[in-house]
Amino acid sequence: MVEVEIDGKKVEVAEGSTVMHAAEKAGACIPHFCYHKKLSIAASCRMCLVEVEKMPRPVPACATQVTQGMIVRTRADKAIKAQKAVMEFLLINHPLDCPICDQGGECQLQDLAVGYGGGVSRYAEEKRVAPPKEVGPLISMREMSRCIQCTRCVRFGQEIAGIMELGMVNRGEHAQIESFVGASVDSELSGNMIDICPVGALTSKPFRYSARTWELSRRKSISPHDSTGANLIVQVKNDRVLRVVPFENEAVNECWIADRDRFSYEALNGGERLTQPMLKQDGQWREVDWQTALEYVAIGLSRAKAEHGAQSIGALVSPHSTVEELYLAGALVRGLGSQNIDYRLRHQDFTPAEGVRWLGMSIASLSQLTGALVVGANLRKDHPLFAQRIRQAARGGASLAAITSRSLLKYRDAWAMPLKAALIGDAGQWGQLLADVAAAVAAEKGVPAPVTGQATDEARAAAQALLAGERRAILLGNSAVHHPNATSLLALAQWIGGHTGATVGYLTEAANTVGAQLAGALPGPGGLNAAQMLGGGALKAALLLNCEPGPDTAWRALAGCGMVVSLSPFKANLNASDVLLPIAPFTETSGTFINAEGRVQSFHAVVKPLGEARPAWKVLRVLADMLDVAQTPFDDSRQVLAQALGGSDVAPERLSNRTTAAMGTVKADAATLAPVGIYQLDGIVRRAPALQMTADGRQGAAS
Repeated sequence: MVEVEIDGKKVEVAEGSTVMHAAEKAGACIPHFCYHKKLSIAASCRMCLVEVEKMPRPVPACATQVTQGMIVRTRADKAIKAQKAVMEFLLINHPLDCPICDQGGECQLQDLAVGYGGGVSRYAEEKRVAPPKEVGPLISMREMSRCIQCTRCVRFGQEIAGIMELGMVNRGEHAQIESFVGASVDSELSGNMIDICPVGALTSKPFRYSARTWELSRRKSISPHDSTGANLIVQVKNDRVLRVVPFENEAVNECWIADRDRFSYEALNGGERLTQPMLKQDGQWREVDWQTALEYVAIGLSRAKAEHGAQSIGALVSPHSTVEELYLAGALVRGLGSQNIDYRLRHQDFTPAEGVRWLGMSIASLSQLTGALVVGANLRKDHPLFAQRIRQAARGGASLAAITSRSLLKYRDAWAMPLKAALIGDAGQWGQLLADVAAAVAAEKGVPAPVTGQATDEARAAAQALLAGERRAILLGNSAVHHPNATSLLALAQWIGGHTGATVGYLTEAANTVGAQLAGALPGPGGLNAAQMLGGGALKAALLLNCEPGPDTAWRALAGCGMVVSLSPFKANLNASDVLLPIAPFTETSGTFINAEGRVQSFHAVVKPLGEARPAWKVLRVLADMLDVAQTPFDDSRQVLAQALGGSDVAPERLSNRTTAAMGTVKADAATLAPVGIYQLDGIVRRAPALQMTADGRQGAAS
């Protein structure tokens, strides 16, 4: 540790820290633009000039390392004069259009100009004008004259997103930030550039001109999409969600969110929202009141049970639903005498799991990995924030390997991070490729291989990635979970992990995949799994909670039901449903998601339910009462959560990726998988117009 003095206050910081770090610890505020705690040092804006004793001129705090006994004055006359001079230069060409700028009220330049800007400019020359750029449906670059060339957006692309989509061209007063040859910005993390831009050069295109920042209420929430459980600030005006930005949580999403977390809110205000219960009569949909709709559902479920038995009733539930909703859906079905409930809507292997499938480690520890093997994942698109953390590990020297298909890894840099080894084959070959890695590990360890495999060069490179360093992991992605031989892949991964010391974990697909398992959204003894419910015409009454079965075969199976009830925020499943019950999305209800690391995160509604929509947990509770299903009287979602988890948190021993299943004979088969596009993951992102206009959105809609 090194002791330094900042404005008369002594602090100790780690050796190699900068003056900026020391000032932050001492509570001293140093103005800055180009510096960002998550990005490399550029030292280009010079706004953070400070006086250091025995140095002849002010120095940039962000780029000056501390030394023992250093004395720094951030408010000295020399420092203040230098900072004001820098501000004067920055304002020479700035358009000064604060009254019409979307960044007004939360602009770093505007804030600092109050303290360091002059009242009158000494420059009368014409201001420089930068032409507007078109970079896609998410980011507006129409006012690039505001840009102060801090290069935060450029460094973010290089270092965090892994793709340098923006760069600086020309020099001096002609310098401009541009995309390459007019290309669009297509990174799945691109919206973070809006947050880190200190001026109004990069703004949100969907939010543009919607409201002023001081008109918005700010409320915390949790992302309902992938399994990161990103923490959000939802900004609201007149009971309408107008913007979503990250809430900093270093252990989960740091200060970033994915674009689907940021821009999917558009669907919440869209024309496809279901705002009134609806019944289908003579092939026509008509709106009814809640009492009529619920009585119709209760009578239909009772009739199905009386005529065909309780096992003719089943529930297909989405892992994007809350713990409370999933628990009450299971309680309703089981209260009717059925065990048919399943959240595994895209799975092909339904072998009972031993414990709850989870990440196997903390999310934060992904950044400290020294080696990893990722099996069956389109890492950037399936889990953008996990990919970002693993990318940081790769930048720190971690060795990464992948077992994947060409459709998931179209080119070697598709993950925007270096891969030491890429074993590429069709989904049916993944078992053999994993067996090859096991053979390479067996050869290194001098033990018998568990199954027949060939230690190819790529397999040996993958094995070396798991044998080097101290923190290693084998991560099974969405496509590995959906694989027909998912259990065999896990068994092989467990053997490799056991002989290399690597942790074996699942990236997990949805916001509440772990929560769905803990809430019991799985078939009980004698119950039907999702494939059986959709495949054999066994159901006579089906409840669809937040899910939209896609393939035509699924619709044909549901068409054979006497009654299909859809609980959805949207007008979904119109072809097969008989009843549509409008339920509230995550912004209009309280609930809980449990992310991939088993972190329980509860949230509250940020706006009132739209129209006649109601929280799904309340709808399920009322249905249970109408059907005389015995249940605890719940007054709020916290009581449901306590009963669902047996407490307010998850016992660590319940999280387990172990399996005792045999690895079986490894052979190439005709396994077929249909990867889900990044903006096709759930009903909310599928209905967000701006996301669907991106390159990823257009590609997903066409596939």
